[in-house]
Amino acid sequence: MSRLMRSFLVALLALGAGLGLGGCASFPKTDPLQVTVAGIEPMQGEGLELRMMVKLRVQNPNDAPVDYDGAYVRLEVQGKTFATGVSDARGSVPRFGESVVAVPVTISMLNVVKQVLGAMDPKASPVDSIRYTLEGKLNATGFGSHRFTSQGELQLPATPPTPDSATP
Repeated sequence: MSRLMRSFLVALLALGAGLGLGGCASFPKTDPLQVTVAGIEPMQGEGLELRMMVKLRVQNPNDAPVDYDGAYVRLEVQGKTFATGVSDARGSVPRFGESVVAVPVTISMLNVVKQVLGAMDPKASPVDSIRYTLEGKLNATGFGSHRFTSQGELQLPATPPTPDSATP
């Protein structure tokens, strides 16, 4: 390849990169979607797995609708992946509105056993709450995707003392 041709290609690539970065900077900044679990329904599983239909309430706090084509979710419990799911659902979340998106998720019984064994470990400190993180994305019909994260902690009820442990 000649020196002139290489210079031309480098200039063309630099111009393309500059235009691409300038185009990204011109996209309006949007607030993240707010996603919460609206419901869970059991589904038929196979072998060593549990299946559930998780209904996500997606709220759009922006002035433009969010069109999506596909969804992905992952649920972590105590810092470990507990369930994952995908859906090829299509739809739109209206501007300053909300929609419910259904995503089938799979829970491996091996993950359940790991969680239970981890909670029963005598070396581990007693578990009085369960930390969870729900993360995922809605694939945009245009460019990119809308990622979301929701996390929290569920407080477990205190166990009452047994008659053997009560002091006289």
